[in-house]
Amino acid sequence: MRTDDRPVSSPVAHPGGSPDTSPLLTDLYQLTMLGAYYERAMESQAVFEFYVRRLPENRNFLLMAGLEQLLDYLATLRFSNDDLAWLESTGRFKPGMLARLADFRFSGDVYSISEGSVFFADEPVLRVMAPLPEAQFIESRLINLLHFQTLIASKAARCRLAAGRKRLVDYGMRRAHGAEAALLASRASYLGGFDATATLEAARRFGIPIAGSMSHAFVQAHATELEAFRSFAQCHPNDLTLLIDTFDVERGAARAVELARELQAANVRIRAVRIDSGDLAANARRVRSILDKADLADVEIVVSGALEEYAISALARWEAPIDCFGVGTKLDVSADSPMMDCVYKLQEYAGRASRKKSVGKGSWPGRRQVHRTYDDNGRIALDMVCRAEEVMEGRALLHPVMLNGHRTQRSPPLAEIRAHAMAEIATLPLSMQSLDHGPRSPVKISPALRSLASQVDRIAH
Repeated sequence: MRTDDRPVSSPVAHPGGSPDTSPLLTDLYQLTMLGAYYERAMESQAVFEFYVRRLPENRNFLLMAGLEQLLDYLATLRFSNDDLAWLESTGRFKPGMLARLADFRFSGDVYSISEGSVFFADEPVLRVMAPLPEAQFIESRLINLLHFQTLIASKAARCRLAAGRKRLVDYGMRRAHGAEAALLASRASYLGGFDATATLEAARRFGIPIAGSMSHAFVQAHATELEAFRSFAQCHPNDLTLLIDTFDVERGAARAVELARELQAANVRIRAVRIDSGDLAANARRVRSILDKADLADVEIVVSGALEEYAISALARWEAPIDCFGVGTKLDVSADSPMMDCVYKLQEYAGRASRKKSVGKGSWPGRRQVHRTYDDNGRIALDMVCRAEEVMEGRALLHPVMLNGHRTQRSPPLAEIRAHAMAEIATLPLSMQSLDHGPRSPVKISPALRSLASQVDRIAH
C-alpha cells in the first residue's frame, strides 16, 4: 500500500478544482437582490465577513479550508450567453438587469486567514470588500465552498490527532454526497493531515498520494482464497496489499504467510494486509502474531470499517498493532458534526458600519481583524478580535489574497498548505487537542469594537 508523501502526478489545472463553476449555482434571492441593487443604484462599496457563530458541540477548534476553490470561483465568475438566455426565459428578471449581468465580474478585494489555519468561533476568517451587488451575489457559493471543506478538514485533523504518527487514508468517495463532495473531501482530508486518498480523480486533480488494496469480490470470484491472493500478486507485485477478512481473518493471515513464502523466489514481498471487519484490535493482534511468527514483521496491518477519530483513539489506547487506518463514510460526511453555524454578514456599507441584532444571531459591526498571541511554549494564548485599523499586540491573521479581482500571489501547493495546517494544530493548547470538550475558545473582543457596536446601536434606534 503506497502512502508516502510523493504525489503520483502533478496536479491538473481545473477551474475551481470542482466540476461545476456555473454562476447559477446559487440561490434565487442572490439574483433578485442584484436586480434590486441595480434598480435602486445601490452600488457603493460593501464589506462582508465570513465567520462561525459558535463551534459545533464536539469541536474545540476548526481548520480553515476551501479558500483555493473560492478564489478560483471569484476569478472566473462570468455569465455565459446560455446562462443569460435561461434567466430571461424564467420571466423573473428585467432586461436592464440581464444586460448588466453580461459584463458581471468580481472586482473586489478579499482578505483571509491562510488556508489550513486554526480558528475559533466569533472571529472573522474572511473579509470581502466590493460593490454591494458583487459582494452580495457571491454569498451562497462562498459559504458552500468554505463550509464543506472546513468541516471535513477539521474532522480529518481530529483523526490525525488520534492516530499520532500512523498513516491515514481517505476511503470515503463512494458514500460522499456527490462528485464535487467526494473530490473536495479528499482535498480537505489531505489538508487536515491524511496521508493519501483512494479517489483517483482527487489524486490527479490535487496531486494527493494514492493508496488502496483489493476487493472482497475479487477473493470471492476465485475458487479459493489462496488462489485469489496468488492471482492478485501476479497482477500487482510491486505494491501488494491483501484483504484477508473475506472469510476468516486468522485463516486469511495464514494464507498470506503461505503466499509470502512462495513469492520469496521471485523477490516479491507483501507490503501489507488489510482487515475490514470485526473486532479490529483483537484481529490485529492475532494477525500480528501470525505474521511475526513467520518472520514477516515488515508486513504492515491496515484496518478499515466505520472508523473515525473516536474509534482510532480507542485503538491507540488499546495499543493495537495497526500501521494504517482507512477512514471512509464518517469522514467524508463529517458524521458526528455534519454542519456548522457559519455566516457571511454585512459589516459596512458606503462607509457606514452595520450589524445584525437578531436574537441568537447578533454580529459585531465594521471591518474586523484578529490578532493572535502565543505563550512561552508557542501555543495560542489569545485571539483578540478588534477593529481592522487597531494596532494590537500579536500576529494579524487576515491578509490580502485578492485585490481588484486579481489574486495577490500564486496559490501554494496543497502539500505546503497541509504542512501549515500541521504546524497550526501544534500551536493549540493540549486541552484543545483532545477529542473531549476542551476549555472555552481563547477569543476576546476589543474595547474599541464593543464601543463601535454601541455607537451603531444608538444610531440604528
